[in-house]
Amino acid sequence: METKRAYKQGVFYNMSERFFSFDEVFERILHFIAYDPLARYSMAIGTDSHAYQTYTKFTSAVLIHRIGKGAWGCLRDCIVPRRIESLREKISLETSLSQEIAYYITPEMIAKISDVLLPYVEKGADFTMSIHLDIGKQGSTKELIKEMVGRIQAMGIEAKIKPDSYVASSYANRYTKRSSVVKLSVT
Repeated sequence: METKRAYKQGVFYNMSERFFSFDEVFERILHFIAYDPLARYSMAIGTDSHAYQTYTKFTSAVLIHRIGKGAWGCLRDCIVPRRIESLREKISLETSLSQEIAYYITPEMIAKISDVLLPYVEKGADFTMSIHLDIGKQGSTKELIKEMVGRIQAMGIEAKIKPDSYVASSYANRYTKRSSVVKLSVT
């Protein structure tokens, strides 16, 4: 990995696009929904982490799923410049990073989604949102379920745990295993 200072944290990306703000991400999500307003949509946010020798990489994912018809997603990396050993600390920070992204979603953004889908509700259009936690009833994370799920539910958002938390445990997980973060070219 190159020097951590060479990377800007907080930038969202996927394999073909870079977004420098959540507003840009939201515009992409809104465009994805407007393309097929008759569909059912499920938006999920999840974070996973991987501890390397000298740092811990957290990757948060935002995924908008057009049920049965594809999905669009993006990621955001956060590097903590030390190896985090405590499972409670890692899961708590994963939860906090997912919550942070959920807080970016304003009532005005939800209203824009509603404006697109509302005329088609009787034809099946729908939108749900959840936060996926990388914890489950099996293994050492089971002791953290009540606390972390409670934090998400206190926001008024549905929390999902393994095996239903695929955005954290599969999508984000895939990108934490890459020992580098996406380098941004500034021109």
